[in-house]
Amino acid sequence: MSSSPETAGRAAHGADGSADGRPDGSVADRVAHGEQACVALRELLDLLAQDAPAEQFARPAAAARAAGASGAELTAIDEATQTALRVRRTLNQHQRREAELTALFDTAGDLAALRDLDAVLRAIVHRAKLLLRTDVAYLSLNDPVAGDTYMRVTDGSVSAAFQNVRLGMGEGLGGLVAQTARPYATVDYEIDTRFKHTGPIDSAVLEEGLHAILGVPLRQGTHVIGVLYAADRTARAFAPDEGALLSSLADHAAIAIDSARRMEETRTALVDLNEASQTIRAHSEALRRAEDAHDRLTDLVLRGGDFTEVATAIGALLHGGTLIHDADGTELARVDAEPRTPPARAVAASRASGRAVPLDGTWVCAVLAGPELLGSIALTDRPDLGEADRRLFERAGVVTALLLLLRRSAAEAEDRVRGELLGDLLSLSGTPGRLTARARRLDVDLALPHSVFVAHSDAASRRLLLSSAARAARHGLSGLHHDHVVLVIPADDTGSRARALATELTHAAGAPVTVGAAGPATGPEALARAHAEALRCLSALRALGHTGQGADLPDLGFLGVLLGEDTNLDSYVRRTLGPALDYDARRGTELIHTLRAYFACGMSQSKAKDALHVHVNTVVQRLDRIGHLLGPDWQSPERALEIQLALRLHAYTGSMGPP
Repeated sequence: MSSSPETAGRAAHGADGSADGRPDGSVADRVAHGEQACVALRELLDLLAQDAPAEQFARPAAAARAAGASGAELTAIDEATQTALRVRRTLNQHQRREAELTALFDTAGDLAALRDLDAVLRAIVHRAKLLLRTDVAYLSLNDPVAGDTYMRVTDGSVSAAFQNVRLGMGEGLGGLVAQTARPYATVDYEIDTRFKHTGPIDSAVLEEGLHAILGVPLRQGTHVIGVLYAADRTARAFAPDEGALLSSLADHAAIAIDSARRMEETRTALVDLNEASQTIRAHSEALRRAEDAHDRLTDLVLRGGDFTEVATAIGALLHGGTLIHDADGTELARVDAEPRTPPARAVAASRASGRAVPLDGTWVCAVLAGPELLGSIALTDRPDLGEADRRLFERAGVVTALLLLLRRSAAEAEDRVRGELLGDLLSLSGTPGRLTARARRLDVDLALPHSVFVAHSDAASRRLLLSSAARAARHGLSGLHHDHVVLVIPADDTGSRARALATELTHAAGAPVTVGAAGPATGPEALARAHAEALRCLSALRALGHTGQGADLPDLGFLGVLLGEDTNLDSYVRRTLGPALDYDARRGTELIHTLRAYFACGMSQSKAKDALHVHVNTVVQRLDRIGHLLGPDWQSPERALEIQLALRLHAYTGSMGPP
């Protein structure tokens, strides 16, 4: 359909030719005046796409000004330039944050692999200097005997006096952090009056040439064990996210320091065992009891005991109720205890300290495999748990970790078998009968309708996405096929299941996951065809920018009709115009005829009433009814295109008979 410039102007700006009812000149003038603004906006978008330097964003405004753009155009271009700069800053901030988080996770991995305390501290300080891009980084540890904090490790320091300085509690920036357990930062320490300046500290800082300093506490529970610093030899203001980054690193550091200290304490205890015979006897008894408990629990696991048997054994050993949960908080076993959700704060504290922690009369122990959280166990009705029983409870956590790892290994083996079957099924590698029989051995009946879902994410971990898909496909198949995560599961409403699955996988993977779907289908050949259709649906979703959403081809409207292998025009018409068609059929109205005339007249009510030979109020009433039936956005460009195509197909299918 076509329309004159005057008609198009009225459709876009109102009957008087203006955007808001105010006269604004002819259409030709507005087009001419808008050329410079369009060129400038296009150039700004190109600069954003090229990640150009900030100073280049002034070029479009300068070019428009040189070309004689009007004042209104220059104002619009200036506003667009400021918006583009804000978008650029936001993108840069996101990129920097992503790099910082990656480095922080790398730091956690590095620290987990270190065992020597000096090596741990050097790694901490060096990574802090790299992450915050400062001249110097250093770490001080509290001395509980002397009541001060002393410099332990530095990176980038050149002053011997600075490397050996000691700070009393409350003195200088570091002493204040150690005393208050709060982070502090200064743009220029020498002139900052918030801190208690002393001669030795000021002299050491001056000799090192430091000005800007950021210090955060190293905490173990509620105790401060030291301070981690980042400093520059020039004045600068540390951003809040830099403080948060250094604090996160300090949290990892405190855990690593605590682990290294525990190892040193263990070695020291072994050296001093001969001088503490009473302690030896007490420890020996506790060790004997713990080993006996460990052997009993381990033997139970190796004999094939389940979580309920392990929980029963723990409760019998420690005389309390027991609950076992996995990492997602799902209850695995409960003996002599009321149902409860594992307290996230207590689990996090236990994971950080490596010890069982009390909370409201209940002891909670994180179940770990290295740094990975596998789950948690809780012991109720034992608020008086002594040190020996506490360690026994912690050892029970190790045995529980063994059981969880065994279960994971079995699940991974089953997932591999299911993944191999999925690959053969979608590739039709084998006869349909053999594929159906293999699926039946895995409790998957291919004679029943199944739908195929293909998931994709640019940001989520492939391993995490696969494990999340395996949980979602408990009654079907899942795995990696041709570099895509694929699920074959029973589903009647494929589109709704795709949307729910996209939401579920996005939440589990922590990043947007897009899901294309097809089906339901029955049998290997039909499922292979459904997989190809699901791939086309996924490609369409990504091309349309629907990242993080799920759909099947019918959900994509006319695009789904074009991409679908079996084109069902009548289904598309019913899905698009069904309410209006039903209304006309029930009441003998002419809503569909009115729609055709309205679109044929360029969406002009006044022209439509002439074409229909009715009063304009009748047209308005019919269009209101259409909006009520088809939705308030029926005149938006995308919906209008869908409706016009459906009207054409309806006319075609009506004249040619059923498709």
